[in-house]
Amino acid sequence: MKKAIIKTPLGIAKIEGNEHGVSKVYIANDTDFITTEIPTELKKATLQLQEYFKGIRKEFTFKTNLKGTEFQQKVWKALVEIPHGKTVSYLEISKKIGDVKAIRAVAAANGKNPLWIVVPCHRVIGSDGSLTGYAGGLWRKKWLLDHESPSPQQSLF
Repeated sequence: MKKAIIKTPLGIAKIEGNEHGVSKVYIANDTDFITTEIPTELKKATLQLQEYFKGIRKEFTFKTNLKGTEFQQKVWKALVEIPHGKTVSYLEISKKIGDVKAIRAVAAANGKNPLWIVVPCHRVIGSDGSLTGYAGGLWRKKWLLDHESPSPQQSLF
């Protein structure tokens, strides 16, 4: 497994993968050194994450290699379909995957998402519009949603 460590506005991110694709992107809680040489297998992912944080990328196209249960895979697929700059509720995801009673299971699968930002679990909010649960901390979720929001129109006066 190859690894790259990059600096982001939200902390140090680790990217892991191999020739089959990227399998993990996550915020590191330690102080590993930033990677000076990015492994070939991770270059596209590293570049695209940097472009995302600069505000010039809205979708990721690098190869991924997600590992999870069939249910988790179904939830993660639904998350990837949430458009940049939009949010949905856990209930909406439950409906989308065909089981309106699976809200808690959807939340659990959301929390197990191995590809931070790439599979945009930060775009899932409570039915009442509240920012609920986020493994990276609610302040990061708020930052990501603000980062993806279209800029409000400025007043002329």
